[in-house]
Amino acid sequence: MTAIRAYAAPSAGAPLEPFEYDPGPLGADQVEIRVESSGLCHSDVSMINDEWGLAQFPLVAGHEVVGTVVEAGANVTDVRVGQRVGLGWFSHACHHCDPCLSGDHNLCRSRGHTIVGRHGGFADRVRAQSTWVFPLPDGIDAISAGPLFCGGITVFNPLIQSGVKPTDRVGVVGIGGLGHLALQFLRAWGCEVTAFTSTGAKADEARRLGAHHVVDSRDPEALDAIAGTLDFLLVTVNVSLDWNRYLDTLAPRGTFHIVGAIPEPLDMEAFKVFFEQRRVTGSPVGSPHTTKLMLDFCARHGIKPQTEVFPMSRLNDAIAHLEAGKARYRVVLEADFA
Repeated sequence: MTAIRAYAAPSAGAPLEPFEYDPGPLGADQVEIRVESSGLCHSDVSMINDEWGLAQFPLVAGHEVVGTVVEAGANVTDVRVGQRVGLGWFSHACHHCDPCLSGDHNLCRSRGHTIVGRHGGFADRVRAQSTWVFPLPDGIDAISAGPLFCGGITVFNPLIQSGVKPTDRVGVVGIGGLGHLALQFLRAWGCEVTAFTSTGAKADEARRLGAHHVVDSRDPEALDAIAGTLDFLLVTVNVSLDWNRYLDTLAPRGTFHIVGAIPEPLDMEAFKVFFEQRRVTGSPVGSPHTTKLMLDFCARHGIKPQTEVFPMSRLNDAIAHLEAGKARYRVVLEADFA
């Protein structure tokens, strides 16, 4: 078995360095992908820094992978060798628990993650259960497709799970790696879209990406002016804000939906929830079925992330670029192993 070449963090917060490992025999339900590119997500950086206490070192991150299937296990029938595919946050499901049998493999009780307890896509090859490996439809740009498999499905999944309607008025809090994709999805979905951003320079860009309205999230008066108008509020940020004021933007029976990894407990007044019969919900990345729906939707409407490309050999530079807040809006790493 040929060793897999990768870039790994030897310890929490350490610069990534070349690393090789023996993957062992290919599982009967697995495929091996030759990596062409991998998106660099904030979740990769959180894992490298062990912010969530889930990392095992040396850690090979990378969970927004695009590449070609080079080997398939004996029981694999859903993808074939030679297909260009994508792989995201999840890499395994049991297929026999109640969530799996209901089609909610992303809620599997024993689900596996691409970079938790195993090595991910900052490598020349990566493996995963074929359930979580998705052929790219025609019309999907291969070099920028990787971020769809984490950032994209994270903001598309709520549209399906919460039954967002084309007639809904929807707000998106945070116009970054997640939010800039959410604006595109929601505009194509038919919604009236409001973008909330603290960066004035992003206002015109938010409109170009799909927002009908832009609200300065630092201005309490601007937030108060739209109180009671939104049916759905999608929160993509990973910092704490004045959540009660954002709750007030929702109409009766409106939904406050979280997809950002906010580290602190949410400070919300119960009265603001139950007097208006509002809902506070959240979701992870989507099931295999929802991911396929997303890919078809992206191909149909020409939706793709705005990307900056680095060679994978400059991974540490790319991480510094992301941590400095300079990425607009997703960083993609092209594999350049000799």
